[in-house]
Amino acid sequence: MRAIVVTEHGGPEVLHPSEVPAPEPGAGQLAVEVAAAGVNYIDTYHRTGRYPTKPPFTPGVEVAGTVVAVGPGVTGFAAGDLVATADAVGGYAERALVNADRAIAVPAGADLRLAAAALLQGMTAHYLTHSTHPVLPGETVLVHAAAGGMGLLLTQLVKLRGGRVIGTVSTPEKERLAREAGADEVLGYDGFAEAVRDLTGGEGVAAVYDGVGRTTFDGSLAALRRRGVLALYGAASGPVDPVDPMRLAGAGGVYLTRPSLAHYTVTREELAERAGDVLRWVASGELKLHIGRTYPLADARTAHEDLEGRRTTGKLLLIP
Repeated sequence: MRAIVVTEHGGPEVLHPSEVPAPEPGAGQLAVEVAAAGVNYIDTYHRTGRYPTKPPFTPGVEVAGTVVAVGPGVTGFAAGDLVATADAVGGYAERALVNADRAIAVPAGADLRLAAAALLQGMTAHYLTHSTHPVLPGETVLVHAAAGGMGLLLTQLVKLRGGRVIGTVSTPEKERLAREAGADEVLGYDGFAEAVRDLTGGEGVAAVYDGVGRTTFDGSLAALRRRGVLALYGAASGPVDPVDPMRLAGAGGVYLTRPSLAHYTVTREELAERAGDVLRWVASGELKLHIGRTYPLADARTAHEDLEGRRTTGKLLLIP
């Protein structure tokens, strides 16, 4: 089968289209014929070695597709079922393995590309807005990269909870997309902390959802209100330098957290609840997905270059 293989950590050039044996499911696993695979920053962290992954490996954790085989001990799934997951093994391929306890059933007839686009970022936006800092009606929050795949979903979920969104973007086109998603105010990155203070009467925001990292971190701290929450869920611009805890006191007794989806889908029940909410909102139209671009599997390198070069909006998908 065709797959993308990483034989050494590095830049996008280490993503090699290859022919490899199709994987067979082990105990508790499903083999899934991949209809679409999500392209996410976590894939770049695996590729570079920021998140330890031993080469050779096939990246990709988010897929949707059709079950073609089940391993020993699997119950509740059978060949022919449609599933999606944010915990695949080797998703950048024609066939991937999925632990059955991390698979989510997709209704027959559903658009598998939408399912692939929804789960990882949708559940991340869910836990950030519902658990890390549950947005209250009338609260103002700051969403960085508001026109990206995560930013568009965060904005919509904050609005569903009755909050007000200030978003940051880098281009006029991205501003248009952020406003269409519901952002109340949209800023550029230069001087955003001061602008946030101006827009909130000097108070600051209740929370900052920051997936950018190094280049926005200082401003994010400065934009928080007293006892606000900085949820640093990613590092698109690079990792943040070590932080002296006294900076949190100086910023107003604020809270800093570095969560990940794994921390908020620990049990099967929690995973199913978050995934169920996201897929239901997508089906009802309450949550609109923006698929910015699709790429053939062999163009995984280009997808990573576009993502890391911040040349994209919305969700990116690989289509085997």
